Amino acid sequence: MAQQVVMPKQGNSVESCIIVEWKVKLGDKVAVGDVLCSAETDKSTIDVESTAEGVVLARLFEEGADVPVMVPIAVIGEAGEKVETVAAEEPKQQEAKASEVSASVVEQAPVVATSQAIGASPRARQLSASLGIPLSAVQPTGPKGRIIERDVLSAKGQPLSPVARKQALEQGIEAPASGSGIGGRVLASDLATKPVEPAVTAPVSEEVTEIAVKGVRKVTARRMMESMHSTCQLSLHAFADARALKRLRAGFKASKPELGLQGITINDLVLFAVSRTLVQFPAFNAHFLGDKILRFAHVHLGVATDTAKGLLVPVLRNSELLSLKQLSEGTKALIGKCKAGTAQPDELTGSTFTVSNVGSFGIEAFTPVLNVPEVAILGVGTIVLKPIEDEDGDVAFVEHIGLSLTMDHQAVDGADAARFLKALMDNIASIDLLLAL
Repeated sequence: MAQQVVMPKQGNSVESCIIVEWKVKLGDKVAVGDVLCSAETDKSTIDVESTAEGVVLARLFEEGADVPVMVPIAVIGEAGEKVETVAAEEPKQQEAKASEVSASVVEQAPVVATSQAIGASPRARQLSASLGIPLSAVQPTGPKGRIIERDVLSAKGQPLSPVARKQALEQGIEAPASGSGIGGRVLASDLATKPVEPAVTAPVSEEVTEIAVKGVRKVTARRMMESMHSTCQLSLHAFADARALKRLRAGFKASKPELGLQGITINDLVLFAVSRTLVQFPAFNAHFLGDKILRFAHVHLGVATDTAKGLLVPVLRNSELLSLKQLSEGTKALIGKCKAGTAQPDELTGSTFTVSNVGSFGIEAFTPVLNVPEVAILGVGTIVLKPIEDEDGDVAFVEHIGLSLTMDHQAVDGADAARFLKALMDNIASIDLLLAL
C-alpha cells in the first residue's frame, strides 16, 4: 500500500522548507533512510529521508516549492501501483497552494474562510499582536485551515501607531494598507475610513528582475522590522586601545604550529573580552520580554555571520567558561557550518548577547540592530590611528578599534550602557592581563 513521506519538522520556529533538489526520480527504488531530496529552511539546508520502503510513485512538489512542514511531498509504494496526483504547477502557484494534491493520495489543504480558521500558530499570534492585525482579518493557508506566520505577513500593510494597533486588535478592525501618517503610517483615524486606492502609474519600459523574498532573507527582513518596531534602541560609539590586541595577534601568528594558536584572530580576542565583561554586567546578558527581564547565568554569544544565503547568527554557548583557544576553535567551527549550510536549528538559537564585526570592510563605527529579545548588541569596527595626548602633553597616534553598542532603553539605562562600554574598552586595552584571570 502506498505511503506518504512528509516534510519533517525542524525545530519549533520552522514553518516551511524550500525543496532545493530532488535526489530520486519516479520509479527509483528507495529504502527507509534514503535521501529523497535536499531542502532549505530559513537557516540551513537539510536532507529529507524516506520513511517508507518501495518505489517512488509520485513527487508532489517541484524544485523551488515552499512546502509547509508535516505536508506530504512524495508517495512510496509497490511497483506498478496506481496513484493519481494533480499535475505539477509552477513554483509560484505551488507556494500559493502549498499542499494541493489528489484527495486519493494526500489530504487536501483547501483555502479556508477566515471565519472557519482552526487556530493559529504561536508565531502567527505573536506577529499578529505586534503588527496590530486581528486574526479575523487573516486568510489562513496552513495545514488544516490553520493560520501561520506567512498569512499574517501577507496581510501586513504600513506600520500602525500604538493607538491604532490597540484599537484594531480590540475591535477586530482590518487596517488599510496605507494611512495618513508620516510615510503612510496608519493612525487611529484611518481605521474608520476606506483605504485610499493606489494611483495607477504608467508601466516602466526598462527590464526589471523579480527576486522572491524567501529563506534566510525573508526571516532577516521580518526580524529586523520586528526589532525596530518593538524596541527603543540607543547606540553608543567609542574606540578602545588596540595595541595589546595587535601585539597578542602577532605573537600567536608567530607561535609554534603544534600549539594551535596561529589561527586566533582579533575578533576572537574581542569575543573573549566581551564574554568576561558580560559577567561583570549581567544586566546586558539578558532578554527583555516586555513584562519581565530574563538574566542568564551563562553567556551564550551570538556571532553575526555573513553567508551566501544571508545573515546567520550561530551561538557559542557558555563562552565565559571557554579558554581563548577553545573560544576561537568553537567560533570557527560554527561559522564553517553556517557557510556550508549545515548548521542545525539548535546552533542558531538561544543567544543572550550578539557581536557583529564588520572591521574587515574598513568600517570604523555603525549602528547594529538589536537581535530581539536580547538587551544589547555590540558592533565591532576596523582598527584606525587616533591622536592621543600623553601625560607630558605630547600627541601620538595610537591604534584603536571601533566599538558600537546598541541597547534597548526599555531594559537598561544609558549610563549603565556607558559603564559597560567603558569596562569593555578597558578589558580590550589590557586583554593580556584579562587572559591571566
